Amino acid sequence: MLQNPSDNTHDFDVVVVGCGVAGLSAAVAAAEAGARVALLERSTYDERGGNTRYTTAALRMESEGAVSSDFVQRFLDNCGYHVQPDFAAATVLDYANWPGLVRAAPFTDPELISFFADSVPPAIAWLKAHGVKFGGIGFYGLTPRASPRIAITGGGLHLIEVMTAHAEKIGVRFFYETTAQGLVQTAQGAVCGLRARAKSGAVQTFNSRAVILACGGFQGNPEMVVRYIGAKGRYLRPVARGGYYDKGEGIAMALDIGAAPAGDFAEYHAEPIDPRSSATEPLVMAYPYGVLVNQQGQRFTDEAPGPIDASYEDTTRIIANQTLGIAFCILDNKINNIENWQRIVRSDQPPVTAPDVAALGRTLGFDGEAAQRAIDAYNRACPTAGQFDPRTLDGLATAGLSPRKSNYAVPLDTPPYHAYPVISSNTFTFGGLKVDVNAQVVNTDGELMPGLYAAGETVGIYYGKYPGATSVLRGAVFGKRAGEHAAASCLVL
Repeated sequence: MLQNPSDNTHDFDVVVVGCGVAGLSAAVAAAEAGARVALLERSTYDERGGNTRYTTAALRMESEGAVSSDFVQRFLDNCGYHVQPDFAAATVLDYANWPGLVRAAPFTDPELISFFADSVPPAIAWLKAHGVKFGGIGFYGLTPRASPRIAITGGGLHLIEVMTAHAEKIGVRFFYETTAQGLVQTAQGAVCGLRARAKSGAVQTFNSRAVILACGGFQGNPEMVVRYIGAKGRYLRPVARGGYYDKGEGIAMALDIGAAPAGDFAEYHAEPIDPRSSATEPLVMAYPYGVLVNQQGQRFTDEAPGPIDASYEDTTRIIANQTLGIAFCILDNKINNIENWQRIVRSDQPPVTAPDVAALGRTLGFDGEAAQRAIDAYNRACPTAGQFDPRTLDGLATAGLSPRKSNYAVPLDTPPYHAYPVISSNTFTFGGLKVDVNAQVVNTDGELMPGLYAAGETVGIYYGKYPGATSVLRGAVFGKRAGEHAAASCLVL
């Protein structure tokens, strides 16, 4: 249904905000359970889906029936900062017996992660039963992956199209170009609907028995990005067009009524992209085979510390801390000896090519003379023995050079030279709302907030380092669970 009703008050059992994997999973699950469901989406029909629409939809799984063996451990390794020992000890109790301070504390509950891991295979089977297709993944690195991946065939766009069509078929009512603005509560504090703004500017009221916030993070809101992430946030941009729709209202409106924050508000999932490109996710993953320099022409990091799927986020965040948040990937012409190297660059813009590094600097705006001196020092530190192998971690490392390069340390001495500018994208933000295993939002006293649920990027479960290829899974698992629980709670009233 593409047309919005003309009246300004609507009554539903469940209102879902957001049309990505989390929102569609929530809406379909709730409608299949018998609830009358509305789904609000700030974009047009043609651009619906937020980040999900543009993602390759990599999934951290061995197969459709099993998550990776390191799935839970990666979350436990990055569950928060300096968690108070007695708080951690309290999590061995049943959740109902946790002190309120523990339930609201800023760390990822082990119970939540266990539920997440156990719920992934059933969620995949559920999506597959609705027509979503899964298969292998082409990866943007040449070296072996640090952890296994599968993917949605056709990426996130395929999921959006399949699940939107099914949601429409079973009666979910879509309200496009409609932006949620604030939650409505009963006198007893239960969430009983929300206020929204239509494209015309008219205020609409959606009365409901439950609201599910699945409207993304705040990567599309520059004020919130700088407020939480800091000054470097001004140099970040969303990795794809859908991220610009994620302006953080869902998080803000829940915090305004007392929801507990969770996740790392000062961090984000970083990917290295070409700022010259308007393409979706214009990744530049060729830098391990060259060097990275900043505007001053200086190397500032180890370009090849390990498998790229496990290290690119750290490298990209370091790029964000450079002057103007930009670096330059310099390669020599030996890059063309690597078969199919172009597939590790997704930018639609060609590299800048020049006979020498100084000329590259003049074109791209970095100190080319200083960069040449840095490359001369790098070349002298490269080993004279050993075999370069771009498809494995070859161990060719520099000696006596800071920062070190741990692999692929081959001299850059064969013109012409090629360079890509590289900035950090803000793929999605980590800060969000605290939820329990039913995706119910928890308040700052550790109590459940009746009628309020959250899923997808609106939920905060990541701290410090992103366990790659888990975000789409987070949306599917907690979206589905939110829809099921919300519908069951509504229909027994």
